[in-house]
Parts: sequence; structure tokens; C-alpha cells
Amino acid sequence: MAATTTTNIGGCGDDGGSGGGEDRVMAAAQQILRSLNNTNKEVQDDMRLIFSSFDNRLSNITRLIDGGNGQENVSVTRFAAAEKVILRWDSSTSDSGSNHHRQSWEDNPDEVAEFFAAIDEILELVEDSSIRNDDELMDRAENVIQLAMARLEEEFRHILIRNTVPLDAERLYGSIRRVSLSFASNEGEIDDEFASFGEVDNDGSGSGCFHERGASLGDVMSVDLINPDAVVDLKEIADRMIRSSYEKECVQVYCNVRRDCLDECLVILGVEKLSIEEVQRIEWRSLDEKIKKWINAVKIAVRVLLTGENKLCELIFTGSESSREVCFNETAKGCLTQLLNFGEAVAIGKRSSEKLFRILDMCDALADVMPDLEMMIDEFLCTEAKGVLAMLGEAAKGTFVEFENNVKSEISKKPMANGEIHPLTRYVMNYVKLLVDYSETLNNLLEGDEIESDGLLSDDIQRLQLEDMSAIGYRLLLLISALEKNLEEKSRLYDDGGLQYVFLMNNNLYIVQKVKDSDLRKLLGDPWIRKRRGQIRQYSTLYLRASWSKVLSCLKDEGIGSSSNNASKLALKERFKNFNACFEELYRVQTAWRVSDSQLREELRISISEKVLPAYRSFMGRFGSQLDSGRHAGKYIKYTPDDLEGYLSDLFEGSPNVLHPRRKSS
Repeated sequence: MAATTTTNIGGCGDDGGSGGGEDRVMAAAQQILRSLNNTNKEVQDDMRLIFSSFDNRLSNITRLIDGGNGQENVSVTRFAAAEKVILRWDSSTSDSGSNHHRQSWEDNPDEVAEFFAAIDEILELVEDSSIRNDDELMDRAENVIQLAMARLEEEFRHILIRNTVPLDAERLYGSIRRVSLSFASNEGEIDDEFASFGEVDNDGSGSGCFHERGASLGDVMSVDLINPDAVVDLKEIADRMIRSSYEKECVQVYCNVRRDCLDECLVILGVEKLSIEEVQRIEWRSLDEKIKKWINAVKIAVRVLLTGENKLCELIFTGSESSREVCFNETAKGCLTQLLNFGEAVAIGKRSSEKLFRILDMCDALADVMPDLEMMIDEFLCTEAKGVLAMLGEAAKGTFVEFENNVKSEISKKPMANGEIHPLTRYVMNYVKLLVDYSETLNNLLEGDEIESDGLLSDDIQRLQLEDMSAIGYRLLLLISALEKNLEEKSRLYDDGGLQYVFLMNNNLYIVQKVKDSDLRKLLGDPWIRKRRGQIRQYSTLYLRASWSKVLSCLKDEGIGSSSNNASKLALKERFKNFNACFEELYRVQTAWRVSDSQLREELRISISEKVLPAYRSFMGRFGSQLDSGRHAGKYIKYTPDDLEGYLSDLFEGSPNVLHPRRKSS
């Protein structure tokens, strides 16, 4: 219901008669009023009000009867008429004509318009000094204004409450875009600090621990916090309360009602009222869920609720800039303080690497809405918000530094079975890969920090690259270098030299692939990737030397004669016997070893074949005929070159196997 601000307290219509008829009516009215001169003043005022209600021209009678006091009596008449209208709305009256207080405000638009007009009439009379010299009338004016304001205050509260639009959380959440990044745990001994991170296999198997990247609000949402039709009435009431010097009461009602509404909105968004101590006692999984809700709530609260609240204050309190500011800041204060207190509690809580991404999400969410807050809220609240943002930034930075130190100092002493990828490698590389998504935030936090490389960057090319590298790029380079150094230490836990290099190949290739297939490549550069691939090739060469040198030494000519003709059969038998034993042992052991990457696995088999098969064929060609002609030749020459090639294809599958020679004894 949109009430009008002006109305005729009385109304009239032409009688359609001649000018003589009008004169007779005026004369009769004058006679009646003169006859009342000896009655009390209240009766005279009532009669004047009655005449005025018939025709505005009859209001001039007072001037004709009272002479020089005409203007004063006109004001008295206007006042009396307006007063009577207001008194009909007074809830304290009990006469039969005072039923308006029991009627719905929205159901009586005409009466409400008349009520507004009556208030305007009295305020106008008071403001233009028409009745200020009459102490009795001024007292009546003060009382009737007080009654009117009490009714307006009551209606202001009721309209605010009745017309509040419930928050549609589903619609708002539907506008939020999410990015999910997933990890899975992996078997193997590793410090507790790194126990929850790993990698989801390509086939999706394995248990997963998910990090859902901070959601972002989609299209700018515009919602009505109050029914638009009611806003007009609220403005009409606020204008009159402010004009009547009841601004404080109006502001107080608005703040109380709307503050409760915003608190309820936070409940709908899943944000609980928790003390800092309560937040710090919450177990991480539960806290993680609360943080996700907080991140969404911050964006919705500022971009939707507070923005809408600010607009609402502007529409209702157009007549007072100070009222608008007070109402908005006081209403927003409770909602915003609750959100900031939670952010502060998380920021000062115990640090652990698993919390870093959530804290960065909180930083991004608060930083994203900070420009909006600076445009809306007062300096005090703005300073509070900036303080919490700074605390979250310090928490994120400190957690990152702690993660760096944990990578350097992780000291698990049990080697990975079969030389597989270490859980630390999976954890760190998935962690680092995800950190790249926060490059802008981390660059701002880490910019200007002086960090020593601690000898991790020994390559001149790497040092030259640092000149053009961002802060986060440099720190991630150091972090991966620390991981590589840690893996070198862990490789020494293996007694078998060949397995050491298989372990290093597996882990270093995993690192390279994670860099190559992500935005890490832009940070570290292609020269870094080429250098690591060269390191993997070097590990391959060292593996061949460590594992196959003994086998190849069995195929050398030394110690069995200068030529095939005079070679000692006893020595030849011993050589073939030793070769068979070495190959069978390597087969048994290295079929249990696992090379995760299929391409690397095949390349290693080819490298072994290129070393072993030509040497075996050559040795067989030179000396095999001397044993073939003898008895039990199959006991010594158990395998053909084709047999060996087939067996080599079984290596590095992670499943131990035993040789069953295909060559039969003769």
C-alpha cells in the first residue's frame, strides 16, 4: 500500500444554485457563529470545523466574525481538524469512533493517507509559527505529535517485520561456481604432516580426500530484502518521524529489526555464532566444512545482503544522510563482526599444511569483497575487515613456510617397497600444483621476502632464471629442489644400487610430469624440464651399471682362452652357469620392482636388451658350439636370445616371478 502524502481533511461540492443562494447560506452561517459567542471556546471550534468540512469558503467566516483574529482562528481550526484525525488512531482511546488502531494499516489506504496528511498539517502549523504564541495549543501539538509518532513507530516495526522477504539460499548457492581438486591417500610410511595428500589414479580408484576450491559468485545477484511496495510506506513514516525529531526512535527500530533479519540470514547460510575459543577447539574436518560455508557466506553477505541493505537504507532514509549511514552501519555491524570473528579465529589457530588452501580461499574471498566494503561501511568496520584480512594473509604465509620446512625435514626411514613413488612426492607435487592456482595471492604475500637457497640451486642456469621469476615461482623452485634432495637421501635407504636408481627415476619422472602437465611449467620453464629429463637418463645409465654389470661380465672372454677353439670347456660351463644364475636372480628380483610410467618401463627394457642381448648372442656365437656338441649342453645353455628378450619384458611390473627355462636338455 503506497499512501499519499496530501489530502483534504474536509470536502465540498457546489450546490448549483445562484449567487443569491450562496449569500444566504453564508449569512446563515455567520448568524449561527455569532450566536455562539457566549459559549465556550471548544464549542466554537467544533462548529467552525463543521462548517469547514462543508465548503472551504465557509472557513472565511471566522475572519468575518472575529475581525483581526481571523488568521489565528483559521490555524486553530486546521489544528483541531488534524488533531481529531490523529486521535482516532490513538490506541489508548476507547470511544466507539477510535477503531483505526485495531485495523490493519495496509487495509486502510485512504485513512492512512488522511493520517499522514493530519501529521503534515500539524507539523506545518508548528513550523510556520501560526500557533507558537498559544501555549495551550503548543502543548496539545506536542502531545498529539507524540501520539502520532508512537503509532508510526509501531507501524514502522510491523511493516519491516511483515514485509521481510525470506532469503532464498538455494537460488544464491545455485549462482556459485565451484572448482573441485582431488587427492587420495597412498600407502607407505610418511610423517603425519603429509598423511592426507596423494593422487587420484586415472581410473578414479582409491580413496579420495577432496579440496574444493573457493567458490565464486556468478552473475551479480539482486534480491529484494523488503517487499518493494512496503518500502514506500516505510519512507513515508521515516520522513515524518525525522521531521518530527523522532529520528532516533525510527533508526533504533530499523536497526533492531534488520539486524535480527541479517543474523537469521547468516543462520540460513550455515554460519554459526561461535567464539574464538570454540572455533579453535573444532576438529579439522568439521572446521573445514564451516570454512567452506563461511567463504560462501562472505560473498553472499557483502554482494547480496549488505549491498541490498545499503540500497534499502538509501530508499527509506532519503531525508537524512546521517540516518542512512547510522542505520546501515549499525545493521551491518553485527553480521560483519560475526564473519570477521570467525576469520580471526581461523587465522590465529594451529597451523598445518592441510589448512593452507582453505586459508587462501578465505583471503581471496575477503579481499574480493573488500572494495565493496570500503564503499559501504564506516572507517571503523573497514579497518576491522582489513585487520582480519592481514591476519589471514600472515597465517597463509606462515603455513606455507612451515610446509617448506616440513618437506626439508621429513625423515621417514622405511624405504618404499619395490622402488615406487614415495607418498611424500605425490603429496608435495599435488600440493605444489594446487598452489599455482593461488599464484596471485601468494605473490602478494611472499613479495619482498629474503629467502636463502641453502645450496639447493647449484646450477648456473637456474640462478640466471631467477631474475625473471616471480616470488611464488622462486619459492616453488626451492620447494621442489628440497624435495629432490630429500628423495636422494631416501634412495640411500636401499641396499640394492639398481633399486636406488629405479626409485629416483620413478620419483623424478613423476615430478617432471606434474610440472609439464600443469601451470608449473610456466613458472619453472622448459630448461628446468629438459635438465630433469637429462637427470633421469643419467639415473637409467647408473641403473644399468649397478644391476647388469655382473651379468655382462659373465659374457666376456677373459679367463676362458684366447680363442673359441682352445677355450676351456670347464670355464665355459662355469660362465654359462654364472650367467644363468645372475639372470635368474635379477629376473626374480626385478619383476617385483615397479616402474609406474609405462613409457619409462619400456625404455628401460629396451636399454637392457640393447646391452645384454648383443653380448649374449656374440658370446653364444663364439663359444656355444663347444658345449652344444657335448652331453647335458642344455644344463648350461638354458636360454636362447629370444628367450631372454621375452623374459626382459616381464621386468618392472611389480609382481615377483621365477624363471622356468624353455630350453630342454639334450
